[in-house]
Amino acid sequence: MEAHAYQTRLRWTGAAEGPAHDYRTYSRAFVAETPGKPALAGSSDPTFLGDPTVHNPEDLLLISLSACHMLTYLALCTHDGIAVHSYEDAATGTMARKDGATRFVEVVLHPRCTVSGDVEHARRLHAQAHAGCFIANSVNFPVRNEPQVLAAT
Repeated sequence: MEAHAYQTRLRWTGAAEGPAHDYRTYSRAFVAETPGKPALAGSSDPTFLGDPTVHNPEDLLLISLSACHMLTYLALCTHDGIAVHSYEDAATGTMARKDGATRFVEVVLHPRCTVSGDVEHARRLHAQAHAGCFIANSVNFPVRNEPQVLAAT
């Protein structure tokens, strides 16, 4: 596979509220921009005095892992003749102190999908999707999958 390059621009919009000189009071607001796509407003997690109404980096990491798994899974299913009628995931992540730093120590994906075709094969494809997920292959913590695959009626 050839290399793929990506670019984004992150801009701290909190500067409009004044300079960051006191940890308790500066704005954590930012905007992430990718060429040709809608801007994404964000902040830090409320634990770190951020705005709870917008996405934070931790949310975005979970979303990236969940979306990458789903898109890989859908591709595998279509290649193997399995029709996916619905797919949802309720991903969870745990951050903790490890090796002297706060970091993600685990993410668990809980995909739930409805398929037409071989349900057992569709269930096994989640393992292949995990192995092929670019984002899961790029992180240094375990990403587990607890899929539920149902037959379409």
